Amino acid sequence: MLYSTRVKLKNRGPNPALLTIVCGPLMKSNDFFTDRLLVDLSIMAELLPYVDVTEFQFLFALLCIVFNPLFWNLVARWEYRTHSLTSLFGSPYTACYSLGTVLLFLAIFRSHCFTEAMKTQPRLDALETPGVYYLGLMMIGVGAILVVSSFLALGFVGTYLGDYFGILMEKKVTGFPFSVMENPMYWEALLTYLGLALMSSSPAGLILTAVVALTYKVAILFEGPFTENIYRKKEESEKRK
Repeated sequence: MLYSTRVKLKNRGPNPALLTIVCGPLMKSNDFFTDRLLVDLSIMAELLPYVDVTEFQFLFALLCIVFNPLFWNLVARWEYRTHSLTSLFGSPYTACYSLGTVLLFLAIFRSHCFTEAMKTQPRLDALETPGVYYLGLMMIGVGAILVVSSFLALGFVGTYLGDYFGILMEKKVTGFPFSVMENPMYWEALLTYLGLALMSSSPAGLILTAVVALTYKVAILFEGPFTENIYRKKEESEKRK
């Protein structure tokens, strides 16, 4: 068995209401981040008693989840205003690829910490059904499609903050998956983490996924207007020529 402890949720067996609360927002809303974020307060209240929030691996995973979007937003804005990384590496493309490599490593490390945190926490009997397992597997599969298609549409530079290095796209990407949703990369991460949590029957994983959703919600509030401003300045500059 992968995890050290298994707990029952009041001996009720599979809990359809639990799955509705966890997965409902994915099925009901086109605006995932501004509707219910992924998990509402009732599921948080139900799961918290089965999570050791003081355990080191859990806290470290929590730190990684919060750190990543904070890091890339601060560094990208610093580069946009100062061009320090471009000056250091001698080229905006080299600087962007270097930062992108760091961000890729941080994403992999965050996923590793997420997985390790679940290993030290109890499993939940209410989630240990074949249906839940395969639902989680399906979410990971959909997430993989989103990340691959997004990367192919944007390229490495477009994916890893090329806009902040002055490497702007000629026009807005409107093909799949951007034709059906905003921020597909964030959707991918959420679906992957939710899928892993469901496959592992992990209350800690569900709570960490909710934190991922919350941090992405905050990140979007800052990233969206800032990126729009970058392209607005580009249009104004082109009109003056």
